[in-house]
Amino acid sequence: MIYYAHSDRQKDKAHWHLLKEHLLDTADTAALFAERFGAEKLSYLGGLLHDIGKYNPEFQKRLSGENIRVDHSTPGAIEAVKKYGAFGYLLAYIIAGHHSGLPDWGSQAGESSLEFRLNKKVGDHKEFLTEIELPSPKAIQMPKFVRSDGFSVQFFIRFLYSCLVDADFLDTERALDMGRAASRPKGYSLLTLKSSLDLYLDKFVSKARDTPVNIKRTAILAACRNKANNPPGLFTLTVPTGGGKTMSSLSFALSHAVEHGMERVIYVIPYTSIIEQNAEVFRSVLGEENVLEHHSNFAFPPEKDPERDSEYASSIEQMLRAAAENWDLPIIATTNVQFFESLFASRSSRCRKLHNIANSVIILDEAQMLPTGFLKPCLNALSELVAGYHTTVVLCTATQPAINRYLPKFINPVELMEAPSALYEAFKRVDVRYLGKVTDDELAEKLLNHKQVLYIVNTKKHARLLYQRISGDDSFHLSTRMCPAHRSSVLAEIKRRLKEGAACRVVSTQLIEAGVDVDFPVVYRSMAGIDSVAQAAGRCNREGILPNGQVYVFDPESHGIPRGWLNRTASLGRQVLERYDDPMSLKAIEDYFHLLYQVEAEELDRERILADIEEQSSKLRFPFHTIAEKFKLIEDNTYTVIIPWDDTCLKTLEAAASSPFPGSFIRRLQRYGVQLFEKEFYEMLAGGFLDETAGMYFALREEVYQRYYRETTGLEPITESMLLNELLVI
Repeated sequence: MIYYAHSDRQKDKAHWHLLKEHLLDTADTAALFAERFGAEKLSYLGGLLHDIGKYNPEFQKRLSGENIRVDHSTPGAIEAVKKYGAFGYLLAYIIAGHHSGLPDWGSQAGESSLEFRLNKKVGDHKEFLTEIELPSPKAIQMPKFVRSDGFSVQFFIRFLYSCLVDADFLDTERALDMGRAASRPKGYSLLTLKSSLDLYLDKFVSKARDTPVNIKRTAILAACRNKANNPPGLFTLTVPTGGGKTMSSLSFALSHAVEHGMERVIYVIPYTSIIEQNAEVFRSVLGEENVLEHHSNFAFPPEKDPERDSEYASSIEQMLRAAAENWDLPIIATTNVQFFESLFASRSSRCRKLHNIANSVIILDEAQMLPTGFLKPCLNALSELVAGYHTTVVLCTATQPAINRYLPKFINPVELMEAPSALYEAFKRVDVRYLGKVTDDELAEKLLNHKQVLYIVNTKKHARLLYQRISGDDSFHLSTRMCPAHRSSVLAEIKRRLKEGAACRVVSTQLIEAGVDVDFPVVYRSMAGIDSVAQAAGRCNREGILPNGQVYVFDPESHGIPRGWLNRTASLGRQVLERYDDPMSLKAIEDYFHLLYQVEAEELDRERILADIEEQSSKLRFPFHTIAEKFKLIEDNTYTVIIPWDDTCLKTLEAAASSPFPGSFIRRLQRYGVQLFEKEFYEMLAGGFLDETAGMYFALREEVYQRYYRETTGLEPITESMLLNELLVI
């Protein structure tokens, strides 16, 4: 009998995918992926066993069209345990879950648990022995870097799983969808990319004005380049805001990757707004075909889209779309959410990329934004990557979080700058003063007394109310209630006025702290954590033109005080401001994070992820699915509402409505989207405030736009939830 892995009913059986061929090819590819961390034999074995359930004659009937349900994943898991003992249990997780996701062990998960499935009666699949020769148990070994603790073992299982599911997907694709397989990246040279970046940076440095700030930026770049030959490990890059750390860290990463034979650079950023602008810079320097921007707001048009204007653009988009599945490109720009949630995910679609994180350089930009509620699991994951997966991690920030006490003893961070304190003094461009309690009336008066000034507040409501007090031709408002196209237009006018020395008074939520390059002589910051105050200070005297810029921190009225965690960080920020003459000093920032982690001690592993992992780890019993459900960096789902802000948006919506490929307009409409929390969105939908287009876009109705969207402040509160959420930051 001839056994098949996959059928194509439009072709005769001579063109079907042979099962033996699929198992051997998947095993070879999985082993190749696992070479990065020395687990090629185990990974090869997982590939051999993953589909042996398809030797069941009932499954072969199913391929021929019979309506039969056959569990083809469990038999391989059972065989693995039967023949390979403890190693077999590791393989059982990845084989049983190669379609449905990594399972929980325990019986509380019901029939989906690995425990249940290993005791399940399965059909006859013994014919696999006639085609597949399994290696001897004596040939299988655990890599030495995998320690006996549960976290290390389950992390290793995740990477084995990634190797298997990506190899399985790719081999199936090669057999059944050669066009898609052909669209995947064909290879790249990091050395070539490094040369392109070096050329760009050298040209940029040569044209820069010979100012003290630019001289220091050049020195920072040189230091990063000089340290690139250091052995792989965990590094910190402590550079003051405005020091050029984005391109300097990328230069280190590419040089380091070339030096140590690494395969890619993964740039992890907390905010999608920063990702979008950084990815655009990366593409302009390194080429669109070498940079994958991957986050929740980014989508690719469908493959067969007649509206694309060139075959080249279509081929690039097809390649990027394919690469988004497994991160098989040299430069990845992604978010904290995408990166860390993938490391704790269970679904195959989220886990495919993990093996391509191995043998990479990971830059965590704005590392102080590591999620406090998941700090310990995140640091454990980063430590595992460094210890066993030939990965370098760079924590890049002006305000290094005090994390050393939470790192394992085998991880010793190395600072890339020789003297961060001296660098801070050299970049010190502002004086910071604490004003205490200031009313809105007093704030408005202070604001109007400055020709150019930036006010950064904690809540959307406070931004709106304060702006209303000073509104005029030279006053501006910024918040996430304004769509990106609107914000970009306002920012362009702000930058023009600053450059020309014209009057410019801006009230903004903290979104302006996230990589927005503006330079004000005076900044006021509503009380916040010291890391946020430092980011605000980075918008003051940024180019060092003045002897000193002025930053004032104040306690706002009640409607300007955020809730929950942000309120607690503001309280700690106040303590540091009262304790230090220079609250922006590295010592003050270190103390702030020590205080933060002491106060939040019970919250550093809020969902008890580490406890769940270790509970029955000695018996190799892990709750993979449960952990994935718990590990959510963003608790509230958000929905995008399109703002019909200009004719371009309206025409794009009309085109999407009449197009057979409405998904191709997602990227163009991103510039007009405002994010709403789930309850806000459904209240607006129920209230008839939204029009639906092409079954996938929801836009403000024209009369709603005219009534509730302001050219100055964006979308005003419409529903009860929106009024309540105005007290949330940005």
